[in-house]
Amino acid sequence: MRKIVDVFVAFFKLIYAGIDKAIVTPISKLVYRINKRLKGSNNKLDKILNRPFTLIYLSLIFAIGVFFLVNNKVISLVQTEAEILSDQPVVAEYNKEAYVVEGIPESVDVTLIGRKSDLYLAKQLGDHEVKLDLTKYGVGEHKVKLTYTQTVGSLSYKLDPSTVLVVIKEKISTLKTISYDLLNEDKLDSKLSVGNVTLDRTEVVIKGAEDTLEQVATVRALIDLSSDEFTEKGDYTIDNVPLVAYDSSGKVVENVEIVPEKVTATVSLESYSAEVPLRVLTTGTPQTGKAISSIDTSISKITIYGDQEAVEQIEYVPVTIDVNNLGEEKTYNVTISKPSGVRSMSDTTASITVKFGEETQKTIDNIVVQWKNLSSNYSVNAKSQEDAQISVIAKGTKEVLDSLDTSTITAYVDLSGYTEGEHQVNVTVEGNDPKVQFISNKQITLIIQTK
Repeated sequence: MRKIVDVFVAFFKLIYAGIDKAIVTPISKLVYRINKRLKGSNNKLDKILNRPFTLIYLSLIFAIGVFFLVNNKVISLVQTEAEILSDQPVVAEYNKEAYVVEGIPESVDVTLIGRKSDLYLAKQLGDHEVKLDLTKYGVGEHKVKLTYTQTVGSLSYKLDPSTVLVVIKEKISTLKTISYDLLNEDKLDSKLSVGNVTLDRTEVVIKGAEDTLEQVATVRALIDLSSDEFTEKGDYTIDNVPLVAYDSSGKVVENVEIVPEKVTATVSLESYSAEVPLRVLTTGTPQTGKAISSIDTSISKITIYGDQEAVEQIEYVPVTIDVNNLGEEKTYNVTISKPSGVRSMSDTTASITVKFGEETQKTIDNIVVQWKNLSSNYSVNAKSQEDAQISVIAKGTKEVLDSLDTSTITAYVDLSGYTEGEHQVNVTVEGNDPKVQFISNKQITLIIQTK
């Protein structure tokens, strides 16, 4: 009620200002000019105009006359104007339990046309509701006119669009198994990981047109893990988890009703960890005649946190230093990169000191050659005993080579892309001691056969 009163007060203030500007002020100026010209003459008009209420009476008479002229639209004090109301929502009326409607616009533009004062009232009082009445239509394609509820009858209006083409389809329903997606998992505490997720239901009802339901490949619960309450391991209940329907390509399927719209999820947060060694790897070759005598690290083991499956597969955390052309002691300050699947580590930096000594070499015989990356459709055998075992030259300081565990030396060939036949291949030699270099230039012959 207060709003309506304020509108009328503002309206009459607007009228008063218009009358004052358009009538009272011009008449006052006219009378002043006439009086100035007639000043000094003894006529009756001069006496009348000098009376205090003369101007008020004349203004009132002119105002009443102008009011009747304007009210009967003989003259207009204002021009016709237009006001565009953009993005007005469309309210569709139809049987939502029986039908699905495609083609309903979310909003339309309404253009109001009329006097400025009427436009002002309409903007203040109107709800501007645009309706699409489909209650009389059945299944099929229909061209339907939109309607606008006017609050000021003197205005005219236009809608853009004014008519829409809609398709009404019969609504059907079916059961669908639901799964889940974890959102913002990266915002969890780095030492936490998701151990298990359970939903309070396994199936939901989806409703919609038959051709639309055929597009639905999966219904997923979107579980948001960005909450500040997830600070330690334990079970957490998350209510009002939204459900979304997706097609086979991962796009959201619109015009599908899911019953219920939301579910409750229970998320178990765990903190899996393991202590693994820090392994130093080297690149490059030291100066001629020099070999690494020792490698000392500020830390020997690191605690890693992450998903249980990933943590259990990690045997060590590698860090690489470059020793190319070195022969003098050097200290490295390195950054330790997290292995795949690791969310957090107890240490991210380390100090590594490398010392050098005189190089010697040693030949190690009877290293068995292994192979990897062969297709499961084939089997492989060495052509001869000489191709099954090789000799390897190890280079390092005498003290390092004397303590070398030969069981840690691995010789292998990579058979990726190889097919049936006899092949000569290069052998790669590796060891887990970064202070030793291994050399083998021998090629071996392997025979690959189809299983």
